[in-house]
Amino acid sequence: MLSHVGVRSLSCCFPSPRLHRLSLTKRNLRKPFIMAALSDDPISEWILTEGKATQITRISPIGGGCINRANRYDTDAGPFFVKSNRSIGPSMFEGESLGLSAMYETKSIRVPKPFKVGPLPSGGSYIIMEFIEFGSSRGDQSVLGRKLAEMHKAGKSNKGFGFDVNNTIGSTPQINTWSSDWVQFYAEHRLGYQLKLAKDQFGDSTIYEKGQRLVKNMGPLFEGAVLEPCLLHGDLWSGNISSDKNGYPLILDPACYYGHNEAEFGMSWCAGFGGSFYKSYFEVMPKQPGFEKRRDLYMLYHYLNHYNLFGSGYRSSAMSIIDDYLRMLKA
Repeated sequence: MLSHVGVRSLSCCFPSPRLHRLSLTKRNLRKPFIMAALSDDPISEWILTEGKATQITRISPIGGGCINRANRYDTDAGPFFVKSNRSIGPSMFEGESLGLSAMYETKSIRVPKPFKVGPLPSGGSYIIMEFIEFGSSRGDQSVLGRKLAEMHKAGKSNKGFGFDVNNTIGSTPQINTWSSDWVQFYAEHRLGYQLKLAKDQFGDSTIYEKGQRLVKNMGPLFEGAVLEPCLLHGDLWSGNISSDKNGYPLILDPACYYGHNEAEFGMSWCAGFGGSFYKSYFEVMPKQPGFEKRRDLYMLYHYLNHYNLFGSGYRSSAMSIIDDYLRMLKA
């Protein structure tokens, strides 16, 4: 889905008049009226206490996605990246924070380190995380493939397939109830959920009924595959892939869960993965039997989600994949 993190500032502005008048220093925190003001601004309060800054020098809006607002907070302790949403509670950012933390802890590919999630006094929520300056390109594809494979190899779960919390894929809920059976998990919580959403939202009984036939008959596509729960970014398209200023690959805005590693390539139709990416990836995580047969099945989840989010322009792609599989499986 659309990236909500624009770590490189695309535009600048002065801090809001209220923040500018407060001067936002720890010295000022001792004054009661300043404390009262900061209690209405939990973002600045965290930065000036647990963030170990003594002064916020500038707040600049950053280009991002269509769901959240993004800002860079410049301080004497370095910059922070902040996303906020005025209408959605902390659960969305809590899911993102847990995903970023899980990926960060694998010590493989670079991701922004999350610091704090909380509610806004006026409604909505925010997340504060590490600010990473973007480089001029998306980085070396071969390095990206290798580091992503290292994350999949290091990030394992003994709970099965799923995640500790439900999260979102774009703005669509993503159900992550734990399951010991990958095929069942993918059938119910990925394809099945999206098919039902299309039926409920658009009255599309045709795609629902054909999709259900596929879901019930797709078992043979997984024969011979090793189905281990690997930590997945979950929404890996070109807008969520970048590099830092040293050219090191960087991924952001996850929709994490533990799943079959091949599901990570479900957004490959708009991720720009090339031959060097896959070559390096499969050197770490060997290609499994039937990989080519399953590729479109993993793309189907994201085509269905785009259909549900953006409308009928994506329906034909989803339907074409379903029809091809029904012919292949004679279902």
